[in-house]
Amino acid sequence: MTADGEGKGRPQQRKQVLLRLDPAMHDALARWAADELRSTNAQIDYLLRRALKEAGRLPKEARPHPRRGRPPSEG
Repeated sequence: MTADGEGKGRPQQRKQVLLRLDPAMHDALARWAADELRSTNAQIDYLLRRALKEAGRLPKEARPHPRRGRPPSEG
């Protein structure tokens, strides 16, 4: 088991966080996300990962950001 109680064979669940934002900031993030074809949540995740990486604080065990677009076809 890992430190957060997940077994090795089970995928880790993403953490859910309640985030309070100024409405104008949320609107700006939502517009930016739409421009980049992301959800607002994905945009916030992207920006936090980028900030952590630039600050040298992105944990090595952090999973890579999911790829955008359609999943690869099977077969």
